[in-house]
Amino acid sequence: MTGSDRVSVRLNVVANSLGMGWTTLMGLAFIPLYVNLLGIEAYGLIAIFVVLQTWLSLLDLGLTPTVSREMARFTGGGVDQQSIRDLLRSIESVTFIMAGIVALGIWLASGWLSTEWFRVETLPRGLVASALAIMGLVIGLRFVESIYRSSIIGLQRQVALNVVVSITATVRGLGAVAVLALVSPTITAFFLWQCVVSVISVCVLGLLVHRSLPGSTRTTKFSLEPLRHVWRFAAGALLVTFLGLMLSQSDKVILTPMLTLTVFAIYSLAYTAASAVRLLALPIDQAVFPRFTQLFQMGDELALAALYHKATQYSAVLLGSAGFFLVVFGREVLALWMQNDALAAEIYAVLWILTIGMVLNGLMNTPYYLQMAAGWTDLLVRVNAVMVIIFVPLIYILTQRFAVTGAAVAWVLLNVVYVLGVVRLMHRRLLIGEMRDWYMKDVAPPLLAAAAAALILRQLLPAHAGSIATLVFLGLSMAGILVASGLAAGIVRRELVGQLRIVLRRT
Repeated sequence: MTGSDRVSVRLNVVANSLGMGWTTLMGLAFIPLYVNLLGIEAYGLIAIFVVLQTWLSLLDLGLTPTVSREMARFTGGGVDQQSIRDLLRSIESVTFIMAGIVALGIWLASGWLSTEWFRVETLPRGLVASALAIMGLVIGLRFVESIYRSSIIGLQRQVALNVVVSITATVRGLGAVAVLALVSPTITAFFLWQCVVSVISVCVLGLLVHRSLPGSTRTTKFSLEPLRHVWRFAAGALLVTFLGLMLSQSDKVILTPMLTLTVFAIYSLAYTAASAVRLLALPIDQAVFPRFTQLFQMGDELALAALYHKATQYSAVLLGSAGFFLVVFGREVLALWMQNDALAAEIYAVLWILTIGMVLNGLMNTPYYLQMAAGWTDLLVRVNAVMVIIFVPLIYILTQRFAVTGAAVAWVLLNVVYVLGVVRLMHRRLLIGEMRDWYMKDVAPPLLAAAAAALILRQLLPAHAGSIATLVFLGLSMAGILVASGLAAGIVRRELVGQLRIVLRRT
């Protein structure tokens, strides 16, 4: 890897970290306000929106990861400028059509869903149906957003992307609170605001993508020809996504008709908080994926292996530190966040289990992106197909018997199998001989160090401390866990020591 390539990857990691961090903060910070302004039952509809958006993402037909990979190949010289523009125009056309189908379909089904599927207690059925109809339009718009975001990631314009995404997240959150507080404290007003912001986001991201590409020699138009060249990879990515959703989202489909919107909202709050841990690895993976693609295309296995281990160690440090912090101190964090001790206790009962699953799931991101960079979707398709046969019935049984606790335990068991099985299978074909280092050097040391540090610091937590003192202690504890985990990871430790020596020489 050249010096400029290293700078590019580092810059993208920093930009992604700042952008993802700010977006996650905006997403989490306003949740207590949403609950207070709308009520916990109405917040349950926001949780339903997330579930619908996740499942209906299948209708992108695998084009989201495909366009990212092709844009990365374009930056590496594997695709010419006319071909990439033709592909983008064709994918845009398909995406807009599918977005319209989604919006229309949810609107038509909104009445039936509000009366037959969801267990509503106090909200008017008409209000629920109206909210669902607007949800459909927002989900359709986010389809288009995802295509443009993936394109920008592949083009490695991730600094610009994160500026746009951070501003959008701020406007989306602050604006929603303002609308609810000053205009109308209803769930329909909330989703109408989301719709307005999504329209603006689609326009800005679309303009950024098209301006990032060089001019074409002729007018671009929709054609099936560019899609024929990528259909095999897109189909594989679609199958991976579909089977992955069957495994990761079946619990919510099973729980939705079983639980009232209030109880489902509590489970979703725990899932949202736990998911924030998994998001910590995404900035790294988004930054290295285009570089993985380029290195694989160039056949530079040494550089590919070095970047793979480095990305894994940094991910393990972040995931392990935040994950075990939340497992050990989650009740205190939730109490400060929600300002409601009773609600915090209900959420924490399932949060700590979900968080362990999220740490394991996040560790699989780097191996996943390596397979996508190699264009190898067969492994995950086969593995996920077998896992669906085994785990979906298990998820159903555990969820039916133990409700939200059973769903959380199933999530952990699923990811244990992934970490112990998929990585071993992958390294039989990709980066042969690197598996032992992945387990013994990249993953185990930072996770064990984070867990040990969290448990030790837990014993020092002052009893009956005030909010400010607790907040300060939690901040220092998170820093201590992060340092312990970082020092246990060889590559991270060497880079930190190297940077420290540079700073000391300058001073």
